[in-house]
Amino acid sequence: MVKLNFRIDDTLHARLVRRANDADLTLSQFSRSVLAQAADPDRGYIFTSNDEILATCLQIYSILVVAVGRRSPEAIEQGMEEARILLEQRGLLAPQPDEGGGFATHDPRSQSDRR
Repeated sequence: MVKLNFRIDDTLHARLVRRANDADLTLSQFSRSVLAQAADPDRGYIFTSNDEILATCLQIYSILVVAVGRRSPEAIEQGMEEARILLEQRGLLAPQPDEGGGFATHDPRSQSDRR
């Protein structure tokens, strides 16, 4: 068995000891259980990756666009224009629109932009 050593603040330690005692476990037993749950591939991970956040945002955005678009296509056009301006100001879009009427994304880390 591998031994882990790490530091935690006193308040967290007290809370963990209390939770372990409530479960009639030693702190080591309780900690192993918590770590095993965090590492279990069949359970939800306690930390969310940026890809999961982006996927959720895109789903919410898609639902919102459909809902608003049914009521006011003009509001969608105005929102897209405002989004384009904000993204362009942050360097996330190429300055000119693409041929399809949308806008081309711009990755500031691309090879052509490196100096």
